[in-house]
Amino acid sequence: MKIDMKTWAKKNVILLFLILLVLGFGVTTSQFFTTWRITDIFTTSPFFTSMNLINLTTQMAINAMLAAGLTYVIILGGIDISVGSVAALSGIVASVIARDVPVLSSTVPGSILILIGSAFVVGTICGSINGIMITKFRVVPMIATLAMLTIARGLSFVVADGTSVFGIPSAFSWLGAARLIATESRPTGWIPVITLFVTFCVTIMAILLSKTVFGRHVYATGSNRAVAHLGGINTGKVILLGHIICSIAAAMGGALNASRLQSGQPAALDGFELFAIAATVLSGTSLYGGVGSVGRAMFGVAIIAVINNGMNLLQVHSHWQRIVIGLIILFAVALDMWQKKKKS
Repeated sequence: MKIDMKTWAKKNVILLFLILLVLGFGVTTSQFFTTWRITDIFTTSPFFTSMNLINLTTQMAINAMLAAGLTYVIILGGIDISVGSVAALSGIVASVIARDVPVLSSTVPGSILILIGSAFVVGTICGSINGIMITKFRVVPMIATLAMLTIARGLSFVVADGTSVFGIPSAFSWLGAARLIATESRPTGWIPVITLFVTFCVTIMAILLSKTVFGRHVYATGSNRAVAHLGGINTGKVILLGHIICSIAAAMGGALNASRLQSGQPAALDGFELFAIAATVLSGTSLYGGVGSVGRAMFGVAIIAVINNGMNLLQVHSHWQRIVIGLIILFAVALDMWQKKKKS
């Protein structure tokens, strides 16, 4: 079977960009420019060490949850800028419950129940409010989620009484910080539990979007809401559920972050909505709606993580990292608009 490389490259440009980024940081953080040996890229670069690559997956985990949920909303033709604040609120709620109910949080199963339960409750409430404001009261998605961003962040400080939440049993950190498969060289373990858990959650969300009737309704509603409604789809319900899924995913990311830190931080994940939007749009999810996938969004998440990780290794200041992410968002949006104009 003959493969058209040009067509393949166009369809997989995001993957090619990721590969170039990985190789680029491998070269710039190695001794390649001193020895000019190709093998030194992989043997002397701190980027390609096993521990850095494993840590890279944990750095991707939180943004992966936020981006996976945000994919639903953007495919629906909307936007949710409240995901970072909803995540912070979920982390605070889980941390306060774990601190105040040590009988339950002192065990791993009990801590997992608190984390997942908090994420579902907080996510469902916040997502429902966003969805109802958009579908019933016709509030513009940007304004509705901007209000939720402010409310959720404010509630995070109120529930935490304006300070970080500490004094949580160690079992609380298992889901976010524990590792499996311990060896003599790595007694704390190799495989992060958070990576496995997020992989499972993202897989479920990808299947729900791509293999179910609800997923087809999401694409139809995002492509043309009026036509979808005439076709018998309850578009209001689809949009509402899309926002609930988005907020639950964000809340789960916040709960995992609290578990990883073993504390609740009311200012946690500030600005992470930008990372999630950048990852989602960069992967080809159209801001006009109707196009995108959770799987491809993970390539965008990987690109953001690789850029941050590589610039950290190069000791680039965090302020410059934010500038780079902003430029990526600008580029992705401009590319999306150009493609839309070209098709029309």
